[in-house]
Amino acid sequence: MATRYWAVSLPVARGSSASALWSRLQESISKNAFDTPLYRFNIPNLRVGTLDSLLALSDDLLKSNNFIEGVSQKIRRQIEDLERVSGVMSSSLTVDGVPVDSYLTRFVWDEAKYPTMSPLREIVDGIHVQIAKIEDDLKVRVAEYSNVRSQLNAINRKQAGSLAVRDLSNLVKPQDIITSEHLTTLLAVVPKYSQKDWLSGYEGLTSYVVPRSSKKLHEDNEYALYTVTLFKRDADNFRNKARERDFQIREFEYNPETQETRKQELEKLAQDQETLKSSLLQWCYTSYGEVFSSWMHFCAVRVFTESILRYGLPPSFLSVVLSPSVKSEKKVRSILEGLCDNLNSAYWKNEEDGGGMGGFAVDADAYPYVSFTINLI
Repeated sequence: MATRYWAVSLPVARGSSASALWSRLQESISKNAFDTPLYRFNIPNLRVGTLDSLLALSDDLLKSNNFIEGVSQKIRRQIEDLERVSGVMSSSLTVDGVPVDSYLTRFVWDEAKYPTMSPLREIVDGIHVQIAKIEDDLKVRVAEYSNVRSQLNAINRKQAGSLAVRDLSNLVKPQDIITSEHLTTLLAVVPKYSQKDWLSGYEGLTSYVVPRSSKKLHEDNEYALYTVTLFKRDADNFRNKARERDFQIREFEYNPETQETRKQELEKLAQDQETLKSSLLQWCYTSYGEVFSSWMHFCAVRVFTESILRYGLPPSFLSVVLSPSVKSEKKVRSILEGLCDNLNSAYWKNEEDGGGMGGFAVDADAYPYVSFTINLI
């Protein structure tokens, strides 16, 4: 699939026709740049309005195009991210089931959605409002999904970190903890290289430690987790003495109900993440099609507006889309320029140094015909 197209319009000379110019263009491209896909870009006769309204609209077209293209790329990137984290193979993006490149190269104006008798400004503003609403909706949906994902990632980080910081609830069993009127069990995080020191010295840290009560529950790359049972009244003193020997006593209270609640919360978050991810991906597929369709109608308005301002009235031009390879670009530009043989286009050729574009919204490079780039990616 080509990812970059030129939208171009060429002036039809007096006494000729768009069909005759199309034949000449096809012949020139096939002879001199045969690797360049070329298609008619069928634009209906739109409502012209006044020259002032066209000039005012032209001033806004480039800015509006950048906005619409930007939203299109945002949704495409979101789709790529979601497909990657879901392990889904990248699918061809479509507009109502039609691949986007085919939608462009076989473009048909949607009269029901954009009546051709509507003022051009009304069509452009309607598209802008629609795309802005989709962008706002995207932000809300992504924020909702990202919030749940962040919560789940935070929990997973706690469970995956070192024993000094991770959640210990899934490492400690009920039988590991002794709690009575006088006794309590503490959890000590001991550096791996200090385990011998712990085992030989924990009983002597204070006077009220139950002998041989320490048991190793878990070990990671940095630390080992031990239990120790002692009299409750001595717990604070033991914490202080342990800290002096670089043994960390973790605050932990075993509660079966809390453990079950945490487990359910984790399962619900994981389920919510999958639901939101699937919903967001489907919404992105649909919304990308809507944005792309609106964008192509906007491009048609842009070609029409610039062509009227460039070539004058009545509308008499050939609009096409083509996708030359990098090595063929100069050749194709030369072919297009050679077909601009009316007086208006000659004026544009001779104004390279004088800023002869008249302030019209075109790409940075000025040509003696209307031309701008459509980047699908």
